[in-house]
Amino acid sequence: MKLALLSDLHANRQALDACLADARTRGADQYAFLGDLVGYGGDPGPVMNTVMEMAAQGAWVVRGNHDDAALAPTPGSDRADQAGAAWTATQLTAAQRDFLSALPLTLRQDFILLVHASTHDPAKWTYVVDARRAGDSLDHAGGATHVFGGHVHEQRLFYRGASGKAMPFEPTPGIAIPVQRHRRWLATVGSTGQPRDGRSDAMYALFDAAALTLTFLRVPYDHAAAARAIRAAGLPEADAARLAEGT
Repeated sequence: MKLALLSDLHANRQALDACLADARTRGADQYAFLGDLVGYGGDPGPVMNTVMEMAAQGAWVVRGNHDDAALAPTPGSDRADQAGAAWTATQLTAAQRDFLSALPLTLRQDFILLVHASTHDPAKWTYVVDARRAGDSLDHAGGATHVFGGHVHEQRLFYRGASGKAMPFEPTPGIAIPVQRHRRWLATVGSTGQPRDGRSDAMYALFDAAALTLTFLRVPYDHAAAARAIRAAGLPEADAARLAEGT
């Protein structure tokens, strides 16, 4: 199995399409979407349609905090994320809302555990940004040796070896990393739809379950078109501008 891991799509149709196309050329035969399918971006309907079609064909999907926000936006909030959530809520069909509502917070597949944020009380949406939080998430992952998530919008990898402590490992995009099962691993696969590491290229990761390798990937896409969709929807200008800046 070659598993393409995509998170934080944020209603960015152009980035999603580019990452899916790239994954297919690399032989992906299974797909996982790790939450935040919507929010911020201007194409929630098309993105939801794609994910729902792929889920019907066997793709794995978990729920993120922006998915929750779109189902129950905060009335009258002037926060950018809540403004986007309120608009997104008006764009979702009943079927799309039902799909989001039914998504689990975590999903276990053999030795793999999928989550949007941390496995420790996943509904608190903890950002796994350092070794301590990675260790805490691994502590609550049951028997899973490989935990894959998103939420932080950056590509990071942690492992736990014989010492028992979680340690960071700095990945290089495009380089396959051996992730053997004698250690435990936690990866945040980055954001497909809204990277925040100073680069505009979309992010995803490819896990080869036979070779036990994980490759973090960057994919150029038409971020100007994604920004135009945000502006056309009347969403905050900052959400459009940040796509080119990767912030």
